[in-house]
Amino acid sequence: MNAPHSPMSVEAVQRGAQWLRSSGSHADVVISSRVRLARNLWGLPFLHRCSRQQRGAALNLCKQRLLGLGLCPQMLWVDVHTLPQIDRNLLVERHLISKEHAKGPPGGSDEPRGLAVSLPDESLSIMVNEEDHLRMQVLQSGLSLSEGLHAIDRVDDAIESVLDYAYSPRFGYLTACPTNVGCGIRLSAMLHLPALKLLGDVEKVRRAAQDMALAVRGFYGEGSEATGDLYQISNQTTLGKGEAVLLRELETEIIPQVIEYERAARRILLERKRRTLEDHVFRALGVLRSARLLAPDEALTMLSLVRLGVLAGLITDVPEQEVSQLFVLVQPAHLQRLLGRELDQQKRREARADLLRQRLGAR
Repeated sequence: MNAPHSPMSVEAVQRGAQWLRSSGSHADVVISSRVRLARNLWGLPFLHRCSRQQRGAALNLCKQRLLGLGLCPQMLWVDVHTLPQIDRNLLVERHLISKEHAKGPPGGSDEPRGLAVSLPDESLSIMVNEEDHLRMQVLQSGLSLSEGLHAIDRVDDAIESVLDYAYSPRFGYLTACPTNVGCGIRLSAMLHLPALKLLGDVEKVRRAAQDMALAVRGFYGEGSEATGDLYQISNQTTLGKGEAVLLRELETEIIPQVIEYERAARRILLERKRRTLEDHVFRALGVLRSARLLAPDEALTMLSLVRLGVLAGLITDVPEQEVSQLFVLVQPAHLQRLLGRELDQQKRREARADLLRQRLGAR
């Protein structure tokens, strides 16, 4: 784990991710905003039709051009296919790459693929050879889709000045998945909805989003569960809709409505079911301050309730940002990187409980 090509130092792991710093607009509900673009290179097959040699050529070309652009003051390049599995998992846990990028194509975990990430804020990351030749994203704290869109547009323009994209005058940017054809954009916000969950109203949000052709996913996106009451809401298709339309739908219509639902649910709990809320919150805090063994899902469930308690003013001796950072730090790869050694499942449960007692101990 301490190999030279490990992508993150222990200091970087401890510092935490910028998107979990609880800043920005509506950060009490919106944990983060992500704007992602899918692009492919002209003259090369889509990745599922590429040979290993073609994948390698795409990787080398993108690496050379991306690092030469000066997109940020400091950019880290990682050859993902050469990393130990634990470091790939670390990048997934920090939301810098997808699970699919960590795993690699079927039967080819060593197929050439890479990552460029801005340091130290990690707000910009560019996956090379994931589902498309390029998947670039800007990830920021709070509801900041407009800012993210402006930032990713600048990056996209800079990259397009040195790489030829696959583009059709009729259909727009061409992508491996038909749902991304057009502007190739995916806008998403990660929301913390513990009060709606306690009141049993989360399914209303899910149904309303689906009625509007939006996707509702868990903490790690597609195929994941909403552990810790964290939900990602994003557009599902891009063909026929421009960036401005998608942005307006999410940032000014849908997300604000969900934010108000959650805030209203928090008010109901405080005003009408305060004792029940206090019981959930302080039981969770008690578990985290005393448990000797904790699984990841259990830790996230308890942290979700503690964050709700902090935001509701019930817990006054724990900083909210500390709780939010722990959502990532309790994940398996982060735990092992913090300790500098690989651990089996039992040892990880012990280490997770130790970390939480240390970080959330009574002050």
